[in-house]
Amino acid sequence: MLRLIVCLVLLLPGAVQAADRVALVVGMGGYETVVKLDNTTRDALGISDTLKGIGFEVTTLVDVPGTDLRRALDDFAFRAETAELALIYFAGHGVEVQGENFLIPVDAKVTSNRDIQRQAISLTELLAAVDGARKMRIVILDSCRDNPFGDLIDAAETRTQSDAAATTRSAGRGGLAPASPDRGTLVAFAARDGEKALDGTGANSPFAEALMANLPRKGLEISLLFRQVRDDVLSATGNLQEPHTYGSLSGTPFYLAGPDGDSTIGAENLRVAWSDIRPDQETRLASLAQAGDTRSMVGLAYIRLNGDDSRYDPVAAAQLLEKAAAAGSAEAQFELAQLLEMGLGVPQDVPRAIALYLAAAKQEFPDALNDLGFMHFQGGMGVPQDQAKALDYFERAARQRHPEAMYNYAALIDDKLVPGRGPEQAGELLYRALRSGNKAVFEQLTTKPTMFTAETRKALQRRLSENNLYAGAIDGAFGPGTQRSIRAAYGLAE
Repeated sequence: MLRLIVCLVLLLPGAVQAADRVALVVGMGGYETVVKLDNTTRDALGISDTLKGIGFEVTTLVDVPGTDLRRALDDFAFRAETAELALIYFAGHGVEVQGENFLIPVDAKVTSNRDIQRQAISLTELLAAVDGARKMRIVILDSCRDNPFGDLIDAAETRTQSDAAATTRSAGRGGLAPASPDRGTLVAFAARDGEKALDGTGANSPFAEALMANLPRKGLEISLLFRQVRDDVLSATGNLQEPHTYGSLSGTPFYLAGPDGDSTIGAENLRVAWSDIRPDQETRLASLAQAGDTRSMVGLAYIRLNGDDSRYDPVAAAQLLEKAAAAGSAEAQFELAQLLEMGLGVPQDVPRAIALYLAAAKQEFPDALNDLGFMHFQGGMGVPQDQAKALDYFERAARQRHPEAMYNYAALIDDKLVPGRGPEQAGELLYRALRSGNKAVFEQLTTKPTMFTAETRKALQRRLSENNLYAGAIDGAFGPGTQRSIRAAYGLAE
């Protein structure tokens, strides 16, 4: 039975959505074994107030021990799964050990690299805590950070640094290693990798001051926001400190304070979302696109694909996507493939469209992987029906947390079409797809649960129970109790 789904936009009247923006703000200053920092706790409190002022649900930790920070990260990771956007801000000491970045709690007894690896919190752990957020993940480190002490860190030596005129937020004399987060995750360093971040001579660090000034600015798209933060810090420090961002943002426009003050993330339809950007920022995007920024090219193309916008120009959109696709943008390759498939803005060219879908899939772009899964499962567009290839594409898209692909792969497992996979794997995929906030998955599981076997439904109940979302019998019957737990897992309250 064919149960594969594509993305549906469903309205859920009467439902109360969980917090759509959550933040964990951490300030460490009262260190026991390394030099204390004057401004970090004030920075954390200031950032916390700023985020609360623009609608974030914020958890604030100041000078807490490492065990408390780890517990908070676990709790935050679970809450982040039902949020549109999850953000972590850390102000304090950090070091690099063997290419990995670590943030140091105040109670860490740091005398060697091994101590750091055992007691500090890695950037990898912070990224894992925001990883489940549905649309955007941000980690901001106001600390810089490598380990210049070799295998032995002399705590007494680090304390003498407090006598320096410009205290830095490194446990030594250097900077963090460059970050390589997944697509859709932004990591912002107070200073470029390998460089120092200043604690500041005023009440706050230069980086924190710039963040507090720019985060509340309405209508400032996130890529432009962090560019403005960088410019402000360079100006404040006489070009001594340059913040830097790492990661590949998705093609969705984000506004931390809302495009017009009443929402955080643009409309679901990317063409409409980018059309809402302000004229002055469109001019800035055009400049960035001219300089080779592929995300700006794709954003401008979306504007020109909105049929309700006076700037509608599919030919110009195709030209922008051609340029971005040639520069290696997987999203541009996927969007251009769709135009070629339809013959919109360009002559119809299905073979080239398939080639571009394949190019985007080679970069593990989830939409392309899922679409190729459909093509090979059903056949068509000159693509031969090939169940083995379909399963491979769906599995790869599911690994990229594509919600429909997770559902589709679960359905194929449930139909016993995937060797070596059974109800437990199907139930896990359905749980993850549900937690992703996908409306089509939610609708299927609440209105047509019996499309799945009883064993797969039991496996989903077990996953809900393991996460304290369900306390009923593991019987595969999706009665009122299971339905309530599904709503809770999705992020809805009665």
